[in-house]
Amino acid sequence: MTESSIHDPLTIRRLYGRQQGHSLRPKQAELVETLLPQLEITTEQAVSATDLFGDDRPLEFEIGFGKGEHLAGQAMMRPDHGFIGCEPFLDGVVGLLTHIDNNQIKNIRLHRGDALDILEQLPDGCLDRAYLLHPDPWPKTRHAKRRFMNHGPIGLIARKMKKGGEFRFGTDHPIYCRWAMMIMGQRPDFEWLAQTPRDFLQRPEDWPQTRYEKKAREKGHEVWYFRYRRV
Repeated sequence: MTESSIHDPLTIRRLYGRQQGHSLRPKQAELVETLLPQLEITTEQAVSATDLFGDDRPLEFEIGFGKGEHLAGQAMMRPDHGFIGCEPFLDGVVGLLTHIDNNQIKNIRLHRGDALDILEQLPDGCLDRAYLLHPDPWPKTRHAKRRFMNHGPIGLIARKMKKGGEFRFGTDHPIYCRWAMMIMGQRPDFEWLAQTPRDFLQRPEDWPQTRYEKKAREKGHEVWYFRYRRV
């Protein structure tokens, strides 16, 4: 094991931050009690498309879905695809459950925990798309090992994606943006799809806005949108 791999998130396997914020309202508590068990993926079960959705459909995977705006939007755009979302924080899980309940979305399954645990269980070469949107930037140099955008996790994503599949990354943090460009620039298994500055400065039409992006725009922050093809 190399020094760099020791400090990679794939090895560290530690979640930071509170996993629950404010107390749940009655409707939210009801969703956690009744809807979550119907949709939740555990680390003890098989996670192929057939196991989760009953057929061999295209799969898409979101790492840290926040309150679920993006994941719900993508799932509604492509009801014939299966969507897997992972989020360790209960507030975010409740947000996604609310979207699913309000819009009667049938093609989402979720895991309340570390995305790496579920990624490892997926069959190799099964994902059509993967998303990492506005992750915690951990801006201090000594915390760079906590960033999901490191070679261990990105290598795992590459292994799970189909050739020609798409990995999307978004951030409003300049330090994380530079770090991500450095990491992805070292990856021969991904091709950056941008051809002009507009391609990574303007959100694509099929990229639903997240609450984090909205807040960033309201603060006057620039937001960057990266699309990579698995080669």
